[in-house]
Amino acid sequence: MITGPASPPDVRGDRTPSLLVPSARRARPHPPAAAPARPDLSAPPVGTLSPPVAHAAVTGVLRRFGTGPAVAVRPVAEGLLNRGYRVTTTEGRYFLKCYVDRATASRAAIGAQHRATTALHARGLPVARPLPALGGDTVVAHRGRLFGLYPWVEGEHPHGTALDLSQCADLGALLGRLHGALAQVCAPVRQPAGRLAADPDETGRLVGDLRRLAGRHHPHTPFDALAEEHLAERLDLLAAHRGRRPAPADAPPTGWTHGDFHGLNLLHRGGAVVAVLDWDKLGLHPTAEEAVRAATLLFNDRQSGVLDLCRVRAYTRAYRAEAAAGPGELAAAVHRVWWERLNDLWMLQWHYQRGDHRADPLFPAAAGQLRWWCQEYEQVLDAFSN
Repeated sequence: MITGPASPPDVRGDRTPSLLVPSARRARPHPPAAAPARPDLSAPPVGTLSPPVAHAAVTGVLRRFGTGPAVAVRPVAEGLLNRGYRVTTTEGRYFLKCYVDRATASRAAIGAQHRATTALHARGLPVARPLPALGGDTVVAHRGRLFGLYPWVEGEHPHGTALDLSQCADLGALLGRLHGALAQVCAPVRQPAGRLAADPDETGRLVGDLRRLAGRHHPHTPFDALAEEHLAERLDLLAAHRGRRPAPADAPPTGWTHGDFHGLNLLHRGGAVVAVLDWDKLGLHPTAEEAVRAATLLFNDRQSGVLDLCRVRAYTRAYRAEAAAGPGELAAAVHRVWWERLNDLWMLQWHYQRGDHRADPLFPAAAGQLRWWCQEYEQVLDAFSN
């Protein structure tokens, strides 16, 4: 068993728990976990905005891993948090990962991820294992940065709406198996008494701040106009639904989750998933909520955000068939994820409060999905729970 946190993550909800050996004593329930954290505005933009890794540094890291010399080094375009490179050496190809995101790039956090993914790989799940360096460690420090090295896996990232119903079901079954395996290889989980949901009053104040920033932005762009329109609509939606805030005790059970299960972190080849990538957000969250959140990212129309509910239903039935969650847990998860989206403004916070525009292309579909979800709430609930 991998020793890891025996308690819920930091109450901010955005940090990987520290490594703790589970206590042999009978654990007492924890108080309710905090609501999802807003973006940390004190954190500078990182990931793909951080300085690239110099070729000399790549050479030094590869030497520590004992590979052949690099013949070609190409940055991987996808990803917001960390930097990745496709490295071709004289003896083969690798994926080199440079960990730079402040919330997930500590040696302890990376080590926990590596132990978990190694254990999942050993169980036959499609998870790439980190390779050991010459000293046996899978994390290498070089010139102030931390690195991991993986075998290169060929594949593609089809959007969920391009998959047939059988492939959608395979995705749901895979996530169910991952949740089950994580519960076995990671530390036991002590359930919190509940999970607080976002405060609509706090969200309303944030909407006001963002409206002022969007309204006075010059030059006034089409993005600013869309943001103003959406923020006005968000106030109306908050007013209409403020009485539907989930109670802390209604949260589904907490367990170990991938934390970022979506299309760009799933590598397909020959009609099947050959690798689940990017375990940076491995942590403790309600597992059924990850299943719901993943479906909203996998099976949405990229322009309108509308969900393909036929594909959602096939995926969710397969997830439930793995005994990962029952209909009641999925229904509770749908309501909580919907409420989270109703109160979530991270894309506009990045844009206006951090000056980070990398998520701008995602905003129109996200805004459209929330509007549609509020109108079709019962249909969405039925697709996940029946």
